[in-house]
Amino acid sequence: MNKRRTSLFFFLLSMFFFYIPLLILIIYSFNDGKSMVWKEFSFRWYKDLFMYSDNIWKAFRFSIFIALLSGVISTLIGTLGAIGLQWYDFKGKKALQILTYVPLVIPEIILGVSLLILFATIKFELGLTTIFIAHTTFNIPFVLFIILSRLEEFDYSIVEAAYDLGATEIQTLLKVVIPAILPGIISGFLIAVTLSFDDFVTTFFVAGPGSSTLPLRIYSMIRLGVSPVVNALSVLLIGISITLTLSTKSLQKYLIK
Repeated sequence: MNKRRTSLFFFLLSMFFFYIPLLILIIYSFNDGKSMVWKEFSFRWYKDLFMYSDNIWKAFRFSIFIALLSGVISTLIGTLGAIGLQWYDFKGKKALQILTYVPLVIPEIILGVSLLILFATIKFELGLTTIFIAHTTFNIPFVLFIILSRLEEFDYSIVEAAYDLGATEIQTLLKVVIPAILPGIISGFLIAVTLSFDDFVTTFFVAGPGSSTLPLRIYSMIRLGVSPVVNALSVLLIGISITLTLSTKSLQKYLIK
């Protein structure tokens, strides 16, 4: 009984430290004043966010575009790569499996610096394209290992049965394998989109002039002090995240059924 109470205490304590900052942020997004001293309830900063923050929305559009595009490409490559590593034998397979772990374990700043050196060496202009390449690079391993974990539970006899019934390799992939691992593919895509949208360190090194994503824009805004507009923007992003999480869980339950 004491162990149960102790576990509950530490769980509640963890939740307290996790959610209290978010709650404070939400409350002060409705504060009419610029300081942490409460003045009066107001939608002033939300109004400023939607009416006078063109740079923020431009960065937001860049972030969404890059996140979705890199999410789609990394999910496609990661899914095919996971299937190849799981079911096919080829020369260099072991080395490739080891290499796929590298982006997961190296510090993100090293990845950012190395990509910057690469782009500078080949004289590739920094901008949205380099951000997309960087995000896709670090997203692929995450998607790949999510799909691999799903494939480990996959009954390969279903694939063999499809071959016995005359299905080609492409037909088996599209009509048997993909539908069976679709929840894992969706999870991998969402992880890739989240990592891309949230990334700051790597993006900081490979972004060019006029191609700031939302994290870079927020960083540039708070260097001289936290603007209450950032609070309003954060609340908006929290709402979007909660909506996507709930809708994704519902979608995955539907697909599993």
